[in-house]
Amino acid sequence: MRLNLFLMAAFLASVAANIFVRPSATVTNFEFIPEMVRTAAYKAYSSHPDLQGGRTLQLPPEGSLPRGRKDLAYGPGEAEALRAGTTLVNPVSADDLDASTRGGEVFRIYCSPCHGAGGRGDGAVAMRGFPAPPPLNSEKALAMKDGQIFHLITFGQKNMPAYAAQIEAGDRWKAVLYVRTLQRRLQPPTETLAAAGAPSEVKP
Repeated sequence: MRLNLFLMAAFLASVAANIFVRPSATVTNFEFIPEMVRTAAYKAYSSHPDLQGGRTLQLPPEGSLPRGRKDLAYGPGEAEALRAGTTLVNPVSADDLDASTRGGEVFRIYCSPCHGAGGRGDGAVAMRGFPAPPPLNSEKALAMKDGQIFHLITFGQKNMPAYAAQIEAGDRWKAVLYVRTLQRRLQPPTETLAAAGAPSEVKP
């Protein structure tokens, strides 16, 4: 009981001292190590006196992955893209309207500059001299499996750059879902599709 009373009295005394003993409410407390309070700021591409190579921006350790990102057991290239097409399945349901809407946003930000808003290969980049991609309703594009398209977005191929660093895996799958929506809009007549052997997922 006495110990509790002593601790209570000490606590109240410390509170009172903190309130009344300070010379002014506008005066800050003594900073023992001010460098920890206000550290030096360095811009990403500026030089740094203490880091390797004298650079502020450092490469991540070899083999490391951003938080939340899973490594894919595939490499770049057409053969690996075809393998991904046979082994990867889109985890997003084709009936998920929210996912399709999000896929449309991703497509407009990252894909439409080359592929065009409607997927016809007439984006602003292609209109300024960069090799235009084939329209999304071309025979080759229609024949691609979801996993193959996901691989192309992830690793890139030929003139198309990789987007794994810019687009999270979940958004890449949603973009694939939106590509299927565009393909249905651009779809040629049924007879042409039948002759081309288009995959079932792009049929109306």
